[in-house]
Amino acid sequence: MMDRPEIEQICHLVLEESGADQTEVLVSSGQTALTRYANNRIHQNVAETDLAVSIRAIKGRQIGVSSTNDPRHASLRQATQRALELAELSPANPAFPGLPSAPAPEPGPAPAAATIASTPEERGAAVMQILDVARGDDLTASGALEADYTRLAVANSEGIFAYGEYTRAHLTALLQGADSSGWAETHATDISRLDPLALARTAAGKTLVSAAPRAVDPGPYTVILEPLAVCDILFWLGLYGFNALGYQEKRSFLTERLGQQVAAEAVSLHDDGRDERGLPLLFDFEGVPKQRVPLIDSGVAVGMVHDSRTAAHAEPPTTSTGHALPAPNTYGPVPTNLFLAPGDADMTEMIRSVDRGLLVTRFHYTNIVHPMQMTLTGMTRDGTFLIEDGEIMAGVKNLRFTQSLLEALMQVEMIGNEGAQGEYAWAPALKIAGFNFTGATEF
Repeated sequence: MMDRPEIEQICHLVLEESGADQTEVLVSSGQTALTRYANNRIHQNVAETDLAVSIRAIKGRQIGVSSTNDPRHASLRQATQRALELAELSPANPAFPGLPSAPAPEPGPAPAAATIASTPEERGAAVMQILDVARGDDLTASGALEADYTRLAVANSEGIFAYGEYTRAHLTALLQGADSSGWAETHATDISRLDPLALARTAAGKTLVSAAPRAVDPGPYTVILEPLAVCDILFWLGLYGFNALGYQEKRSFLTERLGQQVAAEAVSLHDDGRDERGLPLLFDFEGVPKQRVPLIDSGVAVGMVHDSRTAAHAEPPTTSTGHALPAPNTYGPVPTNLFLAPGDADMTEMIRSVDRGLLVTRFHYTNIVHPMQMTLTGMTRDGTFLIEDGEIMAGVKNLRFTQSLLEALMQVEMIGNEGAQGEYAWAPALKIAGFNFTGATEF
């Protein structure tokens, strides 16, 4: 794995060798260690160290991108020249404003030493805690424990140099019985903060309680969405709703609703790459420092995220909020550090408030149906429960939902006082009235 001086040398060489009008280089050097388990045994320990160098060359408004994972000077020179040749062969992009300039990002939290030093033996011991719970309850466990360490740098010919080091740890547990399953998942920067035993007990409890699941009819239900289910829908809301490119191309709901109420008054949402409750990322893939961006304030849509292109075309023009994806990027800027403000209700209180409804652990295979209405479809999975008279009565067979997120957010009745981190969002549980399920399954 390359150290900072070696990464800086790559950036310097590419910028020095480039004959383009403007040049950007993105370097990611990282190591990933993964322990997988299935059928109540560990079946794989793998580790990978990799390097990725992406070069963006600009000639006028023509853009070319090339990449390599070979750090030798000859290969870097070849990739740099290839990016320029691709630019010269590409049509001009009149919307391209040029590469940005920006100050260096402020220092962030140090990478977690325990994640960097994670060994197969340590990961195996963590997984064994899950397997012991599964065997004790006569269940079958599968999942994975991953530890990542990344050194990331962005440099360009306009003076940007941004560098950061990041750690990520991710643990999943799927426990299965004869006719039921339960899921639990956790993310952190520090692998030592993960609690495999608590995770296993959560997943096992869901599996045992949902045994012999009942069939329920599709239709509107009051639901309690656990944090992982909320994180899932927030990702789609950010990708299609609070993306400035979608707004400028009039395919985001914000086109017609910016400044208007789009959620219950208790709902507030923002994006913040520096918030240490989540998975911090200090700058975007153009090297611009990330800003805290309010998106929904007390139910009102108040903002969106920008990269340098959308910022230049905003009315009036503004500055990038630090949300660019790696080039070439057709998605536009995307918020990937979302935070939904917690409320004051605990889970027990939320369940007791439901006369008849469903408790949803997570969603599966979620997809967008109508971006302007933020309508999603997907399935419940690995722990869906019937609530009657304020108590969990039984597990239910999975259901398909088709639901406008805007309508759902307007119907938020309670917000949990604790939350969990998903891959792109931190969120508490939500109680929502009239959540629309459109199909049933046999499992």
